[in-house]
Amino acid sequence: MLDKQLTIAVAGNPNAGKTSLFNALTGLRQKVANYPGVTVERKEGLWSLSPDTSPARIIDLPGLYSLEATSLDEQIARDVLLGQGLMEKPDVVVVVVDATSLVRNLYLATQLMETGCRMVIALTMFDLAERNLTKIDVEKLSAALGVPVVPVVARQERGIKRLAAAVLQVASRTPESRPASAALLLRPWQSGFEPGHFKVVPITNKREEKLHSAAESRNSSSPTWQAPLIERYGWIEKIVAEAVVDAGNKLRATERIDALATHKVLGPLILFLVMLFVFQTIFSWANLPMNLIDSVFNAFADFVRAHLPAGLLTDLIVNGIIPGVGGVLIFVPQIMLLFFFITILEDSGYMARAAFLMDRLMRSVGLHGKAFVPLLSSFACAVPGIMATRTIENPKDRIATMMIAPFMSCSARLPVYTLMIAAFFSGQNVFGFISLGALIILGMYLLGIMVAVIVSWLLKHTLLKAPSPPFVMELPPYRLPNPSNVGHALLSRIGVFLKRAGTVILAISILLWALVAFPRTTLPSVSNSAAQVENSYAGQAGRIIEPLIRPLGFDWKIGIGLISSFAARETVISTLSIVYNVGEEGRPGSNSLVAAIHNAKRQDGSPVWTPLVALSLMVFFVLACQCMSTLAVVRRETNSWRWPLFMVSYMLVLAYVASLITFQGGRLLGFS
Repeated sequence: MLDKQLTIAVAGNPNAGKTSLFNALTGLRQKVANYPGVTVERKEGLWSLSPDTSPARIIDLPGLYSLEATSLDEQIARDVLLGQGLMEKPDVVVVVVDATSLVRNLYLATQLMETGCRMVIALTMFDLAERNLTKIDVEKLSAALGVPVVPVVARQERGIKRLAAAVLQVASRTPESRPASAALLLRPWQSGFEPGHFKVVPITNKREEKLHSAAESRNSSSPTWQAPLIERYGWIEKIVAEAVVDAGNKLRATERIDALATHKVLGPLILFLVMLFVFQTIFSWANLPMNLIDSVFNAFADFVRAHLPAGLLTDLIVNGIIPGVGGVLIFVPQIMLLFFFITILEDSGYMARAAFLMDRLMRSVGLHGKAFVPLLSSFACAVPGIMATRTIENPKDRIATMMIAPFMSCSARLPVYTLMIAAFFSGQNVFGFISLGALIILGMYLLGIMVAVIVSWLLKHTLLKAPSPPFVMELPPYRLPNPSNVGHALLSRIGVFLKRAGTVILAISILLWALVAFPRTTLPSVSNSAAQVENSYAGQAGRIIEPLIRPLGFDWKIGIGLISSFAARETVISTLSIVYNVGEEGRPGSNSLVAAIHNAKRQDGSPVWTPLVALSLMVFFVLACQCMSTLAVVRRETNSWRWPLFMVSYMLVLAYVASLITFQGGRLLGFS
C-alpha cells in the first residue's frame, strides 16, 4: 500500500477525450488554480484509486501533440511532465490515446516513454473504434509498447476501475522493475528486428543511465530526441499494424457527414443555420424560466417592503439590491442555454469543423487559423478567450487575436440585446415563423464578427504585420456529447456568472443606489422620485456627458448606464432598473423596466426611447470594450498597459462612430 498521496498527470493530444476522462475520474471534486509563477490555469481534482489508499491528486494538463512544444500551453504541459521548474514531476502519467487515431496519438506516448516516467495509456474512444469495426488487441499493444494499456469509455465509466488498478501497480514499481520503454525498443527495430519479435525486459542500471542521459540532453527550447520523426512514426505504424485489425472499409459516418458539413458552399450555409437555430432557441425557450425568476424577485421585493420599516435600509434593499441583482439574474436561463449549445457543439466535434470553415476567412485577414478557438471562447466570455490565445505561437498573431476578441458578443451583452428586443421588437416574426428578435441578436453577433475581421486586417497590415503560419487542425470524429462534460461546463460557467452577480454586480448596485439616493431632496418621496434621480450624484454625472452622447440618441439616464457598464456590461440593466426606480411599490420587476423605457419622456414630451435608440444602444454595446476584467487579463497576458489602453480607446471610438451612423443615418432615412 502506498504511504503518500500520489500526483497523477493526465496528458494527451487535443480532442483525444482527456477532459471527459478527467471529469469521470474526479466527478465534482475539481478546482482551478494557476501554475506557480505563470498565468496559465490548471485544473486539478481528487481521484479515489482504491478504498485502501488516500485519494490521488490528479492534474488535467493542456493538450499537446508532442514534447517539441511551441505554444505557451504546450510548454507548460511539457515542463510539468518533465518536472522542470513549475512543479514536482508527477508520480504517474496517464497518457490519453484516441483508439480511432492510434498512430498520431502514440507519438506523444513514445516520447514520454523515453523520459523513463511511470505511465499508463488510457485508450479512449474505444466504443467508437468498435462501432467502426476496428479490432484492437490491447494485450499485444501493451506488450509491444512495454506499458499498461487500458481501454476506457468515460461516458459509461467503463474501464475506470482497471485504470485505477494499473496506476497503482505502476506507481508501486521501482525504476529497476519498470518495463522497457520505447527508447530501448526503437533501437532493435532500427537494426532490422520486427516489433512483434522482441521481449519486454526489465531496465538495467546501465540502460536506466542511458535513458536519464537522453532526458538530460534536452533543453526547453530545442529538445533533441533519440529517434527521428520518420523512424518514430515507422515504428509506431508497425506496432499498430500488428495489434489492430481495421475491418471498416465503408465510408465512415464522420466522413459522410463531413462531405456536407465541410463543403465549400453547403458548409457555411449549415453553420449559419446552426447559429440561427441556437439564437432562435435561446430567445424562445428562456421566456418561461425568466418570467418565473422575475416573479420570485417581485415577491421578494414585496415581502421586504411589507415587513421592514420605511427608511434608507429598506430603500437600499428594495430599490437598490433587489432590482440591481435581480435584473441581471433574470437572464441566467438565456446564458445557460448559450453555454449549453456551445458545449454541445464543442463536445460533438462540430466546432472543429466551424474552425475549418472559418480558416479561409481568418487567413484572408492575416490571422492564424488557431485564432478561431479563442474567438469562439470569447462568445461566452472574452477573459477565457484571451487566455486561450496562448496556443498561438507567433506573438504578433497572439496580440492581434486579443485585440479583436472583445468584438465577439459575450454572454454579458445578451441581457442588453434581450431587454431592447423585449421593449421594441417582441412578438414580431419574419416569414411567419422566424422571430425578429432572434434575427436581431444574430445580426449583432455578425456585426461584431465583421468588424473584428476588418480590424484584424488593419492590425496585421500595420502595427502587427507578420506572415501567417500554416494552419494544421485535427478534425475529431463526431460523437454524442458527454452529459457529464456538458454538466460540468454548465456548472462551471454559470458559477462564474453567479459569482459576478454576487460580488461585482452587487457592489455596483449598492454604489449606484447611493449615487442615485444622495444628496437627498427635501420634497415628499412619493412624488419626488424623478427629481431625486435628476439631482443626485448619478444624475449630475449623466448630465455632464449628455452633450457628448446626445448625437447617439441617448439622454442623461442612459448616460448613467453607459458609465456603470464600463465596469461590467450587464450592470447597465441594474443601472436602468435603479435609475427608473423599478422596484418602487407598484412597479416591481423587469416587466416594469420595459414599461418604464416605453413611458420615459423628455421635457418636450417626446419619447426618450424608440426602436432606433434601442438599435443604436445595441450597436454601441457590440463594439465598445466595457469590461474591467477583460482589460485586466490583457494587461496580465501582455505584461504591459500599452495594449489594454489601446484596446479600450480604439473600441470606444469605433462604438461611438458606429452608433452615431446608426442613429443619425436612421433619422435621415425617416426612422423616428
